[in-house]
Amino acid sequence: MELLLLWRWSTLVQATSDLIIAVFFVSLALSLRRRELQPWLAAWLFNLSALLVTIVYWLAQPVSSRTAAVFAGFGYVFAKTMFVALMVVGADRFRGRSYADSGFAKVAVVVALFAAVTALAVHSTDQLGVIQETVIALAFGVGALRLVRSPGFGWVAVGFSLRAMLSVAAVACYGIQWVSGAPQPGTILAYFVASHSSFDTGAEWVIALGCLLATYRLIQRELSESNTELRTARDQMQQLLHRDQLTGVFNRRALPIMLAEARKAGATVLFFDLDHFKRINDELGHSSGDASLARFARALQASFRTDDQVIRYAGDEFVVVAQDMDPAAIATRVQSVREQLQHADALTPAISFSAGVAVLPPQGNPDAVLREADQAMYDAKARRQPVDA
Repeated sequence: MELLLLWRWSTLVQATSDLIIAVFFVSLALSLRRRELQPWLAAWLFNLSALLVTIVYWLAQPVSSRTAAVFAGFGYVFAKTMFVALMVVGADRFRGRSYADSGFAKVAVVVALFAAVTALAVHSTDQLGVIQETVIALAFGVGALRLVRSPGFGWVAVGFSLRAMLSVAAVACYGIQWVSGAPQPGTILAYFVASHSSFDTGAEWVIALGCLLATYRLIQRELSESNTELRTARDQMQQLLHRDQLTGVFNRRALPIMLAEARKAGATVLFFDLDHFKRINDELGHSSGDASLARFARALQASFRTDDQVIRYAGDEFVVVAQDMDPAAIATRVQSVREQLQHADALTPAISFSAGVAVLPPQGNPDAVLREADQAMYDAKARRQPVDA
């Protein structure tokens, strides 16, 4: 009588615990609405169903009915085995392995056949315990080995391992009773068989905790990836915002940022303006004018270093913010631009330009230096000869 009461208490404890876990996972699935949670949600509902079958059979107490025992055995084995199978499948789905919904149906068919054969073949609780706990031990043991090296699944692997070890112990106890032909009242063996459901509860809570942590780790990873994608998209949009579509160099919006950065160590600011650009448009057409602007931008990029910034300021005006403040080096680079543009090509005529130069000292005033370079360029244009330095 004492062992029976202990078994009933242990079963009720596990059923209550499974009900709490099942309700929690139903709420979690409804709030997150993630497809990956479906196998785990179904698993916990099947686990609860297995305990309910046990309780109903216990309350009905159809001791002499073989038919009732077969149906109860089928229901218990089917629900408990589906619990184990879906827990492992759910872990695989969270690890990125996809399972079609038709795969779940196939699992259910195989488990149903196994449950039917088991229910018909066994004739005692000990036989049923050996078979069912062996399946649980193997499934959770293999599942733990597959998860042990998976980041974020540490607690799930621990829970699987604990549940597998408890099932191994249960197999040994049920096996001894099966071989001996009867329970051994008053022994540790008998007390473990009667109360092992309560131990299983502890392992299942560890599994539930691991499932929760794995779920939120996946969400955190996806949020991190989304943030990375958003930052990349923002940077790309920023690049588009700060790029001139015709020439590919930076546009005027980027100039204040570049001047603010350049003033930290100082730089040379050069202001360029194409000579007779209106005449190119009027005589050769706007396509030739656009090609001339693009050619001029390429010449600036080729003559200055990659660390120097080339900006299309407005129309046919360009600005270069160069890190080099040596007047001789600046003059050499400007001369290189002239040499690249002094001859016509298939799309554009020879291009001449006026240039103005101003030095931006460290912590200097970028706006004032830009105006100084602009004025130097217009002075050069007025004299009809370019200023190289």
